Amino acid sequence: MVVLNDIDRFHLAKDVIDRVSNLGPRADYVTQLIRDKLMEHDQYIRQHGEDMPEIRNWKWGATT
Repeated sequence: MVVLNDIDRFHLAKDVIDRVSNLGPRADYVTQLIRDKLMEHDQYIRQHGEDMPEIRNWKWGATT
């Protein structure tokens, strides 16, 4: 639901990038990574009916 409502960490990071005007083209790579991850997530949800494990199991402060 948070992804559908644009309040997940990917959308929030993109909103920050969009609002920090001096980032300019330097942020393009990260913005594309965010878009790609959101598309991958959408496809996973359509196929499996639930969030991707990396989204579903994410926790604050967790390290990989």
